[in-house]
Amino acid sequence: MKITIIGAGYVGLVQAVCLADFGFNVICIEKDTEKLRDLKFGKIPFYEPGLEDLFRKNLKSNRLNFTNEFSENISTSDVIFICVGTPPKKNGESNLSFVDQVSKDISKKIKGYTVVVSKSTVPVGTSKRIENSLKKNNSIKSFDVVSNPEFLREGAAINDFMRPDKIIIGCRTKKAEKILKKIYKKLKRPYVVTNNETAEIIKYANNSFLATKITFINEIADLCENIGAEVETVAKAIGLDGRIGAKFLHPGPGYGGSCFPKDVKSLIYQGNKNSTDLKIAKAVDRANDLRVKSLFQRVKKITKNKFNNIQICILGISFKPETDDVRESPGIKLARDIGKTKAKIKIYDPQGMKNAKKELSKSIEFCNDEYEALKNTNLLIIVTEWNQFKNLDLLKVKKLMKKPVILDLRNIYSKDIVKLGFQYHSIGNN
Repeated sequence: MKITIIGAGYVGLVQAVCLADFGFNVICIEKDTEKLRDLKFGKIPFYEPGLEDLFRKNLKSNRLNFTNEFSENISTSDVIFICVGTPPKKNGESNLSFVDQVSKDISKKIKGYTVVVSKSTVPVGTSKRIENSLKKNNSIKSFDVVSNPEFLREGAAINDFMRPDKIIIGCRTKKAEKILKKIYKKLKRPYVVTNNETAEIIKYANNSFLATKITFINEIADLCENIGAEVETVAKAIGLDGRIGAKFLHPGPGYGGSCFPKDVKSLIYQGNKNSTDLKIAKAVDRANDLRVKSLFQRVKKITKNKFNNIQICILGISFKPETDDVRESPGIKLARDIGKTKAKIKIYDPQGMKNAKKELSKSIEFCNDEYEALKNTNLLIIVTEWNQFKNLDLLKVKKLMKKPVILDLRNIYSKDIVKLGFQYHSIGNN
């Protein structure tokens, strides 16, 4: 079976590498010449734990290849995965221009029966849209369009691909279902086989529900601060309820990244378009927006709104640990807000610095490690819970800082550090 992946971004590259590791011959088509050159030389364009080793292994075995040549590879493929971007428009609608272009290009090149798989996160009706494009531009009309959404977490993508909670297959024929199950046969996981439309909405419902859990515990954390309760104990207790579960009940600065913000907004848009007022999704979107904006208010309260001649250290700028992705990162937004004051900002992140530099002012100092970033600072803000930040040498930290004040937005420490002479502020604790 010959498999072609269109798009070597986050979703496409992980899909290509893992399928090659299953033993399939995989061709990945990428139009970006610089990215293509790097991939051919064994360099991946983003940080993802475990991906680079698996990538190089399968590149060396010649099961994984990269090209910008469209015609020949499409015409000889049995299965084509569409893994192109669907960036959001200002109104929350997904921009499907890349999907449309790829569909049109595919339609002109397929010669025999081909399964075309929509792997990108796309709104309901996109599979039908691809199907119509293929019918319009191809006389053979021997194909099936399948919706097979991904559920990869940045920072854990390889594990999520190899050990998924479920595999969603949205299709209209048993033939297509059989082929997808053959591809994933090494994964002994539960299948949910349904129609294309249901498969498409599952991804949005899934991510929006997780965003709701994050937003809910953040609001409970705010209440805990005002009534003298401890949010970690509250989260632990409700997480022990089997109907709720403990995951995504960790208070923090709000959700970010390339998925949750975009997917919640897209779900709202799809609801409006289909005469359905999704009140909870709208509330989650607004609450998270306010959450991120409120972070600066916490900083102002700690500094008593005085920013002259002070230095602030931000540890963690990626939206979560184990990724270099800074899209919609609360840390980026907080740094921008602080940057409007006269405070000097120093930042360190194990992987996110390169991308952060593209987003932030040149006046910000990007440091080589956490301790360099802490020198002569008046306030430490922990934004992302990288493991190395959980085990800081606190006595060293205290000596390095001008004033030992910590705003811990991930609750990775406890108020016990007050005994060491720190002024400590956390989330959801009095």
